[in-house]
Amino acid sequence: MSDPDDKARFTALYDAYYARVHAYAVSRAGQQVAEEVAGETFLIAWRRMRDLPKEPLPWLFGIARNVLRDSYRARDRRAALEKELRTWASGEPGVGDVGESVVERAEVLRALASLSGDDRELLTLIAWHGLSAGQAARVVGCSKAAFFVRLHRARRRLEQALAAGASAPGDRAVPVAVLTKGREAAR
Repeated sequence: MSDPDDKARFTALYDAYYARVHAYAVSRAGQQVAEEVAGETFLIAWRRMRDLPKEPLPWLFGIARNVLRDSYRARDRRAALEKELRTWASGEPGVGDVGESVVERAEVLRALASLSGDDRELLTLIAWHGLSAGQAARVVGCSKAAFFVRLHRARRRLEQALAAGASAPGDRAVPVAVLTKGREAAR
């Protein structure tokens, strides 16, 4: 933003509403995060100065609300990841982990590790991250049809890697369901 008028408008906006946005953040999340929320709110307002409505306070509160919501989501994701990592580190089975009843986690991770980075990405975008085929195709930069071909090939290579790891006597064969997890979601 190089326009001096925009800079003056932003300075006036900041001076007039920072205390109220900060107070809103304190009332929603407490003093600890209020500075960060208010700062992020005005950073977004700076970037979107051209969208400034006639009544800026509700707009600023909406931005602050979204910043808070995003911070809660990030906190929840971190907490879930920490919990999962603690569970994996302790060797305890995870609650509701369907994969545990089908195949040992170590076998799957070992088989995934033997695949190329591209194959791992294709498989995890669908099965672990829950993206549709169209969304995953955009991530990897190809058409949906090309993505399905690549995904099919990656699944076959994973199946081969799992079969190679299950060759010891007494090991059970890996069901195809493990390899096709998310196939319906991918369509």
